[in-house]
Amino acid sequence: MTMKQIETEPSVGLLKARVLLIIASILWSTSGFFTRWLQTTFENGTGPEIHPLQMAFFRVLFASLGIGFFVRLKDFKFAKGMVFTSISFAVMNALFVTALAMGSAANAILLQYTSLIWCVLFSVFLLKEKPDLRAIQAVFLALIGILIIVVCGWHAGEGMVILIALGSGLTYAFVLTGIRSLHDLSPAWITFCNLLVAALVLMPFVITMPFPTMNQLLILLMFGVFQLGLPYLMTAKSLKIISPQEAGILTLLEPLLNPVWAYLIAPEKDAPSISTYMGGGLLLAALIWRYYPTKNKA
Repeated sequence: MTMKQIETEPSVGLLKARVLLIIASILWSTSGFFTRWLQTTFENGTGPEIHPLQMAFFRVLFASLGIGFFVRLKDFKFAKGMVFTSISFAVMNALFVTALAMGSAANAILLQYTSLIWCVLFSVFLLKEKPDLRAIQAVFLALIGILIIVVCGWHAGEGMVILIALGSGLTYAFVLTGIRSLHDLSPAWITFCNLLVAALVLMPFVITMPFPTMNQLLILLMFGVFQLGLPYLMTAKSLKIISPQEAGILTLLEPLLNPVWAYLIAPEKDAPSISTYMGGGLLLAALIWRYYPTKNKA
């Protein structure tokens, strides 16, 4: 192996991991679209009202069934960290979908990215990984934007929604850190376990609720497989190479695109406010700052 090969092979793997996260972010960003689509089925009289916990349940159930096709027998391995990661994922899923259904899609998804600061802290102090200076600088820039949304949303009477969304941000950081710590296990297996545990945790809460129509189940199937299952599989693969610090920054594409898709379905509910524009602009600035090319010294 030549010196040139040694230098280029790690960068190729890193580029692939980043591309996977970008695709995952784009797929994740459609959560507001599917949530509003389900809500319009009730408003149009074509199905029963879908409770947020039902959305969360069917979302992870269908996602686990889809990811199950990628799991092989040799992947069946257990580690202590899987319990913590799976429970964190279950809580995050319930909190995030609830915040998304109760408030605006823009604020719910932006506030979930308070996970950025937690990702940096957990990565450095728990996983003992080297701090990424540019990522830390970008995090503080993004947090200013998030703070603007929190303050303005609180005065607008969305205090409870904000608390729920902040909780989803903390548990999201737990999930990313947990997946990173399980890098020796199959990404498909980790993703499948997280999704299945989340479905089992929510089942007792939704079993007595009105069952969705076939049209709503089809939407929930797409919601689970394409918006949740595949992106998390891509993320689990990426976290074998990159740290939660960088993953948290790179997935900022999700909160930037999410409000756009939600607005296309329900413009009257998801019209961005001035604070959303300001917060989103700072998130975009954080993303640009982290990946703005700099001269590397030998």
